[in-house]
Amino acid sequence: MSSHHIIRENQEAALILANGQGCSDELLSALLEWSPFILVLDGALERALMKGIKVDAVLGDFDSINIKRDEINESQPIEWIHTPDQDKTDLEKGMEWLIGKGHDKANILWATGKRLDHTWNNVLSIAKFFDSMKVNLIDDHSRCFVLPNKFQKYYPKGSKLSLMPITDIQNITTSGLKYNLNKSNLNVPNRTSSSNESIVDGLVSIEFETGVLTLIESFD
Repeated sequence: MSSHHIIRENQEAALILANGQGCSDELLSALLEWSPFILVLDGALERALMKGIKVDAVLGDFDSINIKRDEINESQPIEWIHTPDQDKTDLEKGMEWLIGKGHDKANILWATGKRLDHTWNNVLSIAKFFDSMKVNLIDDHSRCFVLPNKFQKYYPKGSKLSLMPITDIQNITTSGLKYNLNKSNLNVPNRTSSSNESIVDGLVSIEFETGVLTLIESFD
């Protein structure tokens, strides 16, 4: 579980481990294998170390860490980032810190499940930093990311796709979906486009004028 740092000239996404529901070892190993940098939020540090993950940096106010820093540093060198600011979540501070270090892509694990308020905040956080960092919020059941105004991707027939607006979406048009939209509006909280699916093996296209829109790919 400890292997990572397969560097691709800084092209691969950093990995952030939050403190929500865990994921399968298969998913965790797959992302670790391709992550050049592992940032752990302090509430998840003990879990990460128990799984043998080689951590590059840990971020937070450190109030929730029950193991001694010196003991951790003896086993592996870790950068400790103290961020006591209570006006932002640890995930927001973590993304800000990575952006400041030059990272423009990140995958986030252990950020869903458990407390609903934390999950909701984490979804909003990836939207907040969309202009500076492309982020995937991933668990065993889904992947959530913010869409650009024009998006196109190949999906196998029957792929489960949900368009979930963060803000009102104006003039959205889609193709390749079972329930397509044609110059429609999505209005929070009255109208979304959830539980849609691709109708054939092929490209799904999504285009809209204004607003912040997430796409959730569901795997079960």
